[in-house]
Amino acid sequence: MKLLNIVKKINSSAIAISILFVTSSFNISSTKPHNNPPINSLSKVKVICLDAGHGGHDFGAVGRKSNEKDLNLEVVLKLGKRIEEELPGVKVIYTRTTDVYPKLYERPALANKHKADLFISVHCNSADRDVRVRNSRGKYVNSVKRNPQVRGTETLVCGINRTNEQDVAIRENASILLEENYQDNYNGFDPKDPSSYIVFKLMKRQYRDQSIRLATYIQNQYAASARGNRGVKEQGLAVLATAAMPAVLTELGFISSPEEEEFMMSTEGQREIVDNLFQAIKTYKNNVEK
Repeated sequence: MKLLNIVKKINSSAIAISILFVTSSFNISSTKPHNNPPINSLSKVKVICLDAGHGGHDFGAVGRKSNEKDLNLEVVLKLGKRIEEELPGVKVIYTRTTDVYPKLYERPALANKHKADLFISVHCNSADRDVRVRNSRGKYVNSVKRNPQVRGTETLVCGINRTNEQDVAIRENASILLEENYQDNYNGFDPKDPSSYIVFKLMKRQYRDQSIRLATYIQNQYAASARGNRGVKEQGLAVLATAAMPAVLTELGFISSPEEEEFMMSTEGQREIVDNLFQAIKTYKNNVEK
């Protein structure tokens, strides 16, 4: 709490300077396949924690035919099954296997408890936005502004980018607001306040290179399957911040795009997504264990 209060007292110009500094140091966004960064010496990949984003009362992004929380869980369960069948000796743990909502801080805590070697959070993206409009009676009401043309995959690692580029982080972290006593659970972090995100630059970055490596493999697999590749990006994500292992959040596609929603709902689409993720994990594991 004290750290966050100090951060909030920094004047706006200082925040801007800090954010620009961090961005110049850590911005890794690209729409092209990445060159593989060096990987530090790690132990074998024996435990993988899979996190199906959202769940329970937290629906996540809502499409025309589906809810994000359901697609996330379907993919995670299929991915976990394949890992256990084809990677002997690797144990899979899940943050959820049913339609429940584990709090964001509980998810990496579970991975830490089981000494997981990887943490992978699965999500669907959305370009839709809630806006305030006047109805026929002249009253302001909430409405959804749809952006069906936005498509593609992206994979995020924990960090900080320019304040105006934190849209995904703000949306994903909004789940915090559904939790009781969220101010205590996250040491005063306010997911609605973009200036709060500067605190992520002060967090330990021990696993940054390995996280980028895994994220790169995932994005390269998507690209090889002719999926839209929005690149590897660094964002202030609470669900990744305290993971004591390489950790990524992958966006499978845009549920706000009718075509991508149909793909993510379909048996064939999920099979392809699971194969992309599995091959990326397998490649990462093989490189770690050389």
